Amino acid sequence: MSDPLFEVIDATWPAASVRQAGGFLIREGRGGGSRVSAASLIERFETADIAAAIAAQRDLGQDPKFMLRPGEDALDAALADRGFEAFDPVVILTADLAALPREVPPVTAFAHWPPLAIAREIWAENGIGPARQAILERANTPKATVLGRSRDRAAGAAFVAIHSRTAMLHALVVAPEFRRLGLARAILAEACRWAANEGAERMSLVVTRANTAALALYRDLGMQPVCAYHYRREARR
Repeated sequence: MSDPLFEVIDATWPAASVRQAGGFLIREGRGGGSRVSAASLIERFETADIAAAIAAQRDLGQDPKFMLRPGEDALDAALADRGFEAFDPVVILTADLAALPREVPPVTAFAHWPPLAIAREIWAENGIGPARQAILERANTPKATVLGRSRDRAAGAAFVAIHSRTAMLHALVVAPEFRRLGLARAILAEACRWAANEGAERMSLVVTRANTAALALYRDLGMQPVCAYHYRREARR
């Protein structure tokens, strides 16, 4: 798969290490979630060795899982035949930065690096723990944390990084009591402002299909779905 958006994902949300096995790219996630620990096909399916990829993941102490991208129907079917279950279907959305809002209400959101302690606390309280926060440190690209404020207190955070003039937003969270107040819009607008100043031309992000509220927000802001993928893992018993 040579879609540049997957290259942006790998560069802005990187695995701890990568290696090849059986025609697959094997990612070492160190507890950082599926996106940094799933194997993906890098050769023709006909020459791939699924068993070798499974063994390589187990050697890393990881449960075997695979990322299934557009055009990989044969691999998807082969994994299903092995009893691997599909999970976490996601959508990649993107838009030209020029078409996205960049006006941020005063004292609502600001970009900075390294992350302030309060941003780390907000992430930790909303499911982005140390293993995922370590991914931010690994990104070797222009990057920033965006801290969001509402009602005179820190209430949200996100991470944005750039690869090949495309910015990608990750780890956007808003504390439950501050949702539906426009803070996610302000955080995205600040991420767009920062990215444009850094020379990026497009903004992108990944969201699960189950997160219908986020999908509606991003579509309302002008972002369009351009690609989709899902994962497969060994069926849980």
